[in-house]
Amino acid sequence: MKLKHILFVLACVSVVHLARGQGQARKYSNEFMRIGVGAAAFGMGNAQTATATDVTAAYWNPAGLSTQQAIAYPEVALMHAAYFANIGTYNYIGLALPVDSSGNRRFGVSLIRLGVDDIPNTLKLIEDDGSINYDAIQSFSSTDFAAILSYAWQPRQVKGLSLGTNVKIIYRGVGRFANAWGFGIDLAARYQANGLQLGLVLADATNTFNAWTFNTETFEDDFINTGNAVPLDTIEITRPSLRLGLAYEFSLAKRLSLTCALDIDAYFDGNRAGALWSQGGVSIDPHAGLEFAYHNSQRRPVAFFRAGFYNLQQLSNREGEQVYGLFPTAGVGLVIKNFQLDYALANIGNLSENLHSHVVSLKFHIQ
Repeated sequence: MKLKHILFVLACVSVVHLARGQGQARKYSNEFMRIGVGAAAFGMGNAQTATATDVTAAYWNPAGLSTQQAIAYPEVALMHAAYFANIGTYNYIGLALPVDSSGNRRFGVSLIRLGVDDIPNTLKLIEDDGSINYDAIQSFSSTDFAAILSYAWQPRQVKGLSLGTNVKIIYRGVGRFANAWGFGIDLAARYQANGLQLGLVLADATNTFNAWTFNTETFEDDFINTGNAVPLDTIEITRPSLRLGLAYEFSLAKRLSLTCALDIDAYFDGNRAGALWSQGGVSIDPHAGLEFAYHNSQRRPVAFFRAGFYNLQQLSNREGEQVYGLFPTAGVGLVIKNFQLDYALANIGNLSENLHSHVVSLKFHIQ
């Protein structure tokens, strides 16, 4: 079976899943996969579906790996972010490289880890005689991990069009207490004509399934003694979602350009609380950003200033009134030879809570 036939079958399966009822699916499964990668993306409010053409495109829109802007050399990206005063850490590494000499086909690998480490396990803290035994405290980690294998190519029939797909392998673990394995597929397309850029991603096209296994022997007695229900092995399902991206690049001066980007994410796993628009089990989440770029004499962008927002939501204030809130972002970037360093300041709370995260990423290509 040819690849285009396989993609057609997967698309049909995804439509069937979208048409089916959502009642038995667990909402918000694998939400760590929606955080984002790359400080450049965070600085633009994660509006990357149409604009990403570097190694991070494997995450945002795999079709962006194979474009005229894609670097014809192996490219590597690293990112680190700390959340909630370093309680949680988020790390990413990505690799993209051409498959053929023409550069029309590219392959990518992305690894993502979100973890909370050194969590004290106090289940055995109190002995049977009521005494406290601090030596019984052991630490464990709660970890979400994903490996993404990406492939992108440019069909010869349509100039400016590129297609891509992701295969995702997910592992989630909570110490020795529970773990899950998951598998999913994304389908993507990107089109560019002059300064106009369009992107479309069908994430979790065939549903992404996480099969959880609970090692109940590690906590069963404690749960029963404290009146908690002992969990059973279960399956979480991540329903398909659509990401639509629109961007346009303006030339402001000989060496200065401006890119404006808008992403609209559509979720089909039920009405999400606080979403900007939710009806009939469909929720809409828009986010946008802009990037000023300074170009050198070879027309290569070498310095960036970015700003954006995400999580535009309906919220209730202290008086119970419905208001709108958003999470603003900002960032800068600098290119030195084959290296690009990006920084972003992203608000993970809201305008009134001052919960900011510092995101740093490094990108370089090998010639």
